Amino acid sequence: MAYDKFNILTSSAVPLPIENVDTDQIIPARFLKATERKGFGDNLFRDWRYNADGSPKEHFVLNNPIFSGKILVGGKNFGSGSSREHAAWAVYDYGFRCVVSSFFADIFRGNCLNVGVLPVQVSPGFLDKIFTAIEADPKTELKIDLSEQTITILATGESESFEINGYKKQNMLNGFDDIDYLLNIKKDIEVFAENTPL
Repeated sequence: MAYDKFNILTSSAVPLPIENVDTDQIIPARFLKATERKGFGDNLFRDWRYNADGSPKEHFVLNNPIFSGKILVGGKNFGSGSSREHAAWAVYDYGFRCVVSSFFADIFRGNCLNVGVLPVQVSPGFLDKIFTAIEADPKTELKIDLSEQTITILATGESESFEINGYKKQNMLNGFDDIDYLLNIKKDIEVFAENTPL
């Protein structure tokens, strides 16, 4: 399933300065029955967003209208716990295209890259600067430049580089998942197969 190409994203951000956010908090297990990627955003952080009667919890950041944007800024060790890829689906389906943290669980990071969500790992100090900037002005914008592998706080001009696997980077720049990548090089594969003895 292809997704939108990712090159430069400039957006305000939603702050979630909580450490050790696990995948069961991102998308509770009772919502994992669906096999398609659609609809999971409605239940992103379900137990943090809603009371038992379905009413929104006013204090939770996703229910606070002053915060918006396509970037989620989380605390250290974001996406720990079980390997459910539905957690990445929920983040994408809600509308986030990037998650920023000072540390990601490896499986969650991989699942994000597979569905078009860019996990940007920054230093703890830079993460603190981002939270401080958003606290000072909820409309503060971050600029994520995938080609240059940089994240910038536009209000201050402070910037930091981030790492990403080269293959995944190219896929995100082209809006490819793994199947799209293979289909894109189908002719090369066929030529290789024709010229390779069994």
